Amino acid sequence: MSLTYENYLKIRELVALQQVQSDPPEHDETLFIVIHQVYELWFKLLLHEMDRVKIQLTTDDLYGAVATFQRMRTVMKTLVSQLDILETMTPMGFNSFRARLESASGFQSAQFREFEFALGYKRESVLALHESNSAAHVALVKRFRERTVVDHFYDFLEQHGFDLPVELKNKDVAESTIAHPAVEEAVFRLYKEDRGVAILLELMTDFDEGLQEWRYRHVKMVERTIGMKIGTGGSSGAEFLRKTLFQPVFPDLWNVRYRL
Repeated sequence: MSLTYENYLKIRELVALQQVQSDPPEHDETLFIVIHQVYELWFKLLLHEMDRVKIQLTTDDLYGAVATFQRMRTVMKTLVSQLDILETMTPMGFNSFRARLESASGFQSAQFREFEFALGYKRESVLALHESNSAAHVALVKRFRERTVVDHFYDFLEQHGFDLPVELKNKDVAESTIAHPAVEEAVFRLYKEDRGVAILLELMTDFDEGLQEWRYRHVKMVERTIGMKIGTGGSSGAEFLRKTLFQPVFPDLWNVRYRL
């Protein structure tokens, strides 16, 4: 059989994956499923791109890293815009099938937790959310034990002549990223002395801002849809999501702003 658009992309299998649980089928459930499946595909791409940008940062591939962060920034903007589509579903539309979701929740998205781990927001407690030795658990453990994008950014800074403190070089990969004065100083000097690197730093900040915007929009969407109800996965719903707001991936890129 020759390769066609349909069999290359497995279109028939793809469009058969939207299985509603409501009976009789509620109209808005298909929208809900499609949006969240598309999110998972974007998460897959972001993880793919982050694996690439880690290598680019460590090998001082400036232009490659610029191109990859441009792509990731654009994907983040797309994730935000998809919430506009989801918000066309009214609270009544969601509640017409919400009970059928039982304990299923976006809170359980293993790929999004991988995404957070890869960016440096690590919590060992998250590993317990997935059954031991399941594919999701194995993937999360791997990300938890890997160096983050920020760790590879430290490599990039060293390639540009900055001798970072031992505590950063030997940081436990299981620890979350925290701001450090030495990194802020390196970033400040690069902004002043290297216009090419300054473009990369701005793209990294754009990406970071896009993630924070997505978190904010997600909180407001949940508040708009279910108010202060408990989330379907047993979390505190909007209250839980609100705790994740304003946590930058690259804190030093924000801390340096007052000096530029």
